[in-house]
Amino acid sequence: MGCTAGEMLAMSLPQLERNIHPVNIIAAYKRALADALVVMEEISVPVDVNDDKAMTQLISASIGTKYVSRWSTLMCNLALEAVRTVTSEVGGKKEVDTKRYARVEKVPGGQIEDSRVLDGVMLNKDITHPKMRRRIENPRIVLLDCTLEYKKGESQTAIEVTKEEDWKRILEIEEEQVKHMCEAILAHKPDLVITEKGVSDLAQHYFVKAGVTALRRVRKTDNNRIARAVGATIVNRVDDITASDVGTACGLFEIEKIGDEYFTFLTQCRTPKACTILLRGPSKDILNEIERNLHDAMGVARNVMFHPSLCPGGGATEMAVAVRLAQRAKTIEGIQQWPYRAVADAMEVIPRTLITNSGNSPIRVLTQLRAKHAEAGGEGSSWGIDGDKGTIVDMKEFGVWEPQQVKMQSVKTAIESACLLLRVDDICGAKQAQSAGGGGGGVGGDD
Repeated sequence: MGCTAGEMLAMSLPQLERNIHPVNIIAAYKRALADALVVMEEISVPVDVNDDKAMTQLISASIGTKYVSRWSTLMCNLALEAVRTVTSEVGGKKEVDTKRYARVEKVPGGQIEDSRVLDGVMLNKDITHPKMRRRIENPRIVLLDCTLEYKKGESQTAIEVTKEEDWKRILEIEEEQVKHMCEAILAHKPDLVITEKGVSDLAQHYFVKAGVTALRRVRKTDNNRIARAVGATIVNRVDDITASDVGTACGLFEIEKIGDEYFTFLTQCRTPKACTILLRGPSKDILNEIERNLHDAMGVARNVMFHPSLCPGGGATEMAVAVRLAQRAKTIEGIQQWPYRAVADAMEVIPRTLITNSGNSPIRVLTQLRAKHAEAGGEGSSWGIDGDKGTIVDMKEFGVWEPQQVKMQSVKTAIESACLLLRVDDICGAKQAQSAGGGGGGVGGDD
């Protein structure tokens, strides 16, 4: 939306030359912004976020020109599924935290078509002991944030041992501490223990004996996702574990080898509020590009979830706002009419740029588009520009829509930033001070 903000400022220059005070220009711009938002509300259409077809069409508009457009359907489905999975109601408010709870894991190798959204979480981890189980159905999962090792002193500790029995006793205490930790965990009959810290050899021994699988040094962010997916609570002390902290919502724990590495899958979760998107592809660079495009697609889906309204794309919304503001400018009395009208002219920069980029004549096509909007009133406000051919098309049939929230925000940003710069009276360029010869402390230079 930078070009709109730039155009707003360019349009304000003639107003300043007419000796209209910046305060008046800003007041007119603010008035035009309020009216523009009303126009956008009028021309927007509601969208059903549960309608797969409508949502897919919307997301595909955002990635249609990008590298992944060849796999448009697949990418739209991945983005939509991921966003729907992490959507939750918190205190009557929708929360869609794709950054924290929808992790993208890129694994080079395989086909792009093999990419999928897991109904759970995937970690780049293997078990800590070879005898532990690598596949458990309906596991009971305990998540920890503490070490399963002998607790050392906070600062450096020096112990002087005089008797051999004392030394033995010290070693026994170490073992007893670890044994006590393991018994506290095993009392809740877990099948899988995941900790963010280390697991000592002795603790592994007790777990293997009890038939429990353990994973260690899991990232905190991953642990948070597992907690959401399997319905567990992360516990800081083993003595504080309660029955409700154990996660039981996971259907399958499995370790698979993909490429050269082992990956842990916690899938078939009953109500996963977190997910992992597994991306496959020939090389790292391609996967990075796909990830960037997928984030765009998820951003569109997320915005629509929050605010289920769409505005027509292809410059149609901007043109509708421009035409309506131009009509309303005639009803404004006094000096503010000119800057108000300038906002209408500035909004036309988007369709004009689209026409120019397609190699067509901006003057001719823009006049046609303006006429279409003017004669149709509120009904024909979905006419915009086909970016490939540079001709005017009805966006309802052409199928290019954008989230209303994004459109509104961009117009607000454009006008607000123009107002911000108009408030600046003058810019004083300070010349770099050249130090006076001879290393004196004073600052010399031009006056």
